[in-house]
Amino acid sequence: MEEFLDQYGYAALAVGTFFEGETAILVVSSLIHRGMFQFPLTVLAAFSGSFVSDWIYYLIGRMNGKLFISTRPKLRAKMLPLTNFFERNRYQILFSYRFLYGFRIVIPLMIGMSGLAPRLFLFYSIVTGLIWATVVSFVGYCTGRIFNLDAKVFEDNLFWIVVGFASLGLLIGFAVRKFTFKENLQLPE
Repeated sequence: MEEFLDQYGYAALAVGTFFEGETAILVVSSLIHRGMFQFPLTVLAAFSGSFVSDWIYYLIGRMNGKLFISTRPKLRAKMLPLTNFFERNRYQILFSYRFLYGFRIVIPLMIGMSGLAPRLFLFYSIVTGLIWATVVSFVGYCTGRIFNLDAKVFEDNLFWIVVGFASLGLLIGFAVRKFTFKENLQLPE
């Protein structure tokens, strides 16, 4: 595992944050204290993967989202509460969407469909992406330092460490969601 991390560490982190943000960044940033990674480069790689992901989904929503939704009445009915919630809480969502675990794909799609100008989304995606990458990297760094994690510990306990970091990511996301929004978002089944 150490060879893989030495060879592909930052690139793997960027790919990992593209698909599953918190877990990838927490695993890599927990090894900063061992000197395997540098904090600023970890934040930059994590930001890069999440930024590309956000923009792909935003552009899909902007270019084809409304047409796709309009031809699917059941999906349109499910999107309506989320769209209404976004319209009432636009700035809270724009500032916190990177921390809203479980909504990472839907929110950029919805923002793209909302007609929000690309330069405005660019501003929010950069600001929130950098804040998110920095905060989660710091949490990972502290966790790695407290538990003295190293590559061998990851090899021996990979499943439990990933489950623990995924749970921590969920906890962070739920906490941000609870403190950011006063009104509960109820999605239809």
